Amino acid sequence: MFEVIEVSGIATIQDLGRSGWRRFGVPLSGPMDAFAFQAANLLVGNPVNTATLEIGGGEIELQTNQDCVIATAGAGYSLSVYTWEFPLWDSCLARAGWTVRLKKGGSTGGGMWAYLAVAGGFDVLPILNSRSTYLRGHFGGIEGRLLQAGDPLRVGTVKLPLADLSGRTLIEDARPTYVESPSIEVIPGPQVKSFTDESIDTFLSSLYRVSATSDRMGYRLEGAALSHSRDVDLISEGMTIGSIQVPADGQPIVMMADCGTTGGYPNIASVIRTDFSLLAQCRPGKDSVRFRATTIEAAQEKYRTMMEKMKNGIIDS
Repeated sequence: MFEVIEVSGIATIQDLGRSGWRRFGVPLSGPMDAFAFQAANLLVGNPVNTATLEIGGGEIELQTNQDCVIATAGAGYSLSVYTWEFPLWDSCLARAGWTVRLKKGGSTGGGMWAYLAVAGGFDVLPILNSRSTYLRGHFGGIEGRLLQAGDPLRVGTVKLPLADLSGRTLIEDARPTYVESPSIEVIPGPQVKSFTDESIDTFLSSLYRVSATSDRMGYRLEGAALSHSRDVDLISEGMTIGSIQVPADGQPIVMMADCGTTGGYPNIASVIRTDFSLLAQCRPGKDSVRFRATTIEAAQEKYRTMMEKMKNGIIDS
C-alpha cells in the first residue's frame, strides 16, 4: 500500500476509461496521455488497462508500506525514490518505508502529465466497470476527487517476482517526441464543409496557443479566428476525444479525456490517436500547436507502428 504524503496539481487514479457508457451520457475519462499510461503499465508487467496514478501540473510525494516495483512515463517530470534519482520510462524497486516523489520539471522543461504505475496496479473500487476518476461527475478513483494527503492507495496482486520486473526501460526510439510546439496531424471533421475555404487554410497554417483555461475536458486554443460558411448551431450529435469544435467566436476547442458525450458546434477536424499524446502534453498558457492534414489510412498505419514499437521496445536496462 502507498500513502499520499503531499500533493498538488491534478492527481487522480485512471485506467483506460469507462468504455460502453457514453450512450448514457457518461464520458470515457481515462488518461490524457494514453501512450505514456500504457507504457508505464507494460514496464511493470501489468495489462495496459491497469489503474495508475496520473499527475498533471503539480507534484506528489508518496510513501510505500511494502516492497514494490514502479515505473513512470510522461513528460515534464522527474522521479526520485528514497535518495536516488531515476529517469522516466524505467522501472525500479521501491522498498517498504521509502518515499517516492514525482517532481515538476523534467529534462526537456516542457510537458504536463506523468504516470506512476505499480506492479499489480492500484486497487481502487471500480465504478461502471472502470477505476478512472471523473472529476465533474464525482465518481470513480478515490471517491471521484483529486488525491489528497493521507489517502491510502492499495496495491493489487503481483504475479511475477519483483526482481523480474525492475530495471526495465522503453528504448528512446519507441517513445513519443514531446516538444513545446508540436505539429499535430488531423483528419477532416464531419462538418468541415461548414467552414470557408479560407478558414480551412488558416486552420492548417496557423499557430494556436493552448489557453490557460484548458483542462481535462477540453483544450481551448487561441489564435486566428475561423469563419463558418453557414449557421453554427447544430442539432447535438455524438462527440469523441480529439474532435475539434469551433464555436461562434471562431476559436477551436479540442475535446480531451473528460469531454462530454454530445456537442452542438461544427467539428472542423479530429486529432489522430497517435498525436493526441503530443497535444495533451502541451502546457496550458505556455505551449502552442500547429495542425496538418492526413488521411485515415495514414493515421491507422502510424498508430499500428507506434504500438508495435511500444510492445517491442521494452528491454532490461
